[in-house]
Amino acid sequence: MNFVGTPVVGIDVSKSKLDIALLKNGKLKSKVLPNNRDGYAELIKWLKNQDVTLDAVHICMESTGVYSEPVALALSDMGMKVSVVNPASIKGFGQSLIIRNKNDKADAALIARYCAAMSPALWQAPSHEQRQLRAWNEHLASLKDIRQQQANRIEALEFANQTEVAAHAKTHLDWLDKQIKQLENDIDDHIDRHPDLRHDAELIESIPGLGRGTAAKVLGRVGNLRRFGSAKELAAYIGVTPRQRQSGSSVRGRTTITRMGCRDLRAALYMPALTAIRKNPLLREFANRLQSTGMAKMAVIAAVMRKLVHQMYGVVRSRKPFDPNHMGKRLAGEHGI
Repeated sequence: MNFVGTPVVGIDVSKSKLDIALLKNGKLKSKVLPNNRDGYAELIKWLKNQDVTLDAVHICMESTGVYSEPVALALSDMGMKVSVVNPASIKGFGQSLIIRNKNDKADAALIARYCAAMSPALWQAPSHEQRQLRAWNEHLASLKDIRQQQANRIEALEFANQTEVAAHAKTHLDWLDKQIKQLENDIDDHIDRHPDLRHDAELIESIPGLGRGTAAKVLGRVGNLRRFGSAKELAAYIGVTPRQRQSGSSVRGRTTITRMGCRDLRAALYMPALTAIRKNPLLREFANRLQSTGMAKMAVIAAVMRKLVHQMYGVVRSRKPFDPNHMGKRLAGEHGI
């Protein structure tokens, strides 16, 4: 396949280096640079030496979180067009080309070809306050994981009659509890200090079943929900859209959620979905209707998670708190509501 047109750059990002592929006039050129600010500056120099116009070139990379975002931010701040793409899209594109080689250089070339063929949407850099909120949330989640491990350890020590060691371990658990509480307060303060975050958090919290913790996780991970064209796009981004397995008359697999989005947000929505089934009038009715058809419990919860995402999008987009009457009419045309 021959790709000719706007110069594109594919970057395979790792912790220490950037494997770069420039696709220009159907020809590939490669370069390896360090993943730091010196490397970003060197990339600009190299592109200029290749007679590439910086404001015309389209740069594409996979979404790898902590490693890809600094690269995307730096290049975006320099005025360059940047796309950050779901790795599953790149993988599927590579399979369509029957590409067999798998190494960093080949991956960069594949990303460049994907960019040339698909012209992915440009990346919108998250605001500084959103990135801070996400970092706070990740730190809080890490501490909660450590706390759960310590609690399990204490339970095992007490079962083994190691009371003195268990008592010592409990002092660490108490310290973790204080740190977690302080972090939760810091997250609240961070949201309250930024009017846009505070307003959107209050709108999300107006939905029965959702609290400040869930609002903080959604806003930290997604940012401005209004950047999505529809609630379905937001649900697809998070990964709570239905996935059907049907073909002809022989394949009749059960419908599940795609699981191709933000795993941490799906986990964060599980308990709120259970609460919403009890307290959210629209979703209680929705869940009861699904259960009456014989749908499995986990499938009902997944469907409620998707509707919660739709409701979040609705209140933020309209800038109005949750109203069961208004929301019920709005969702009446959707499947099951």
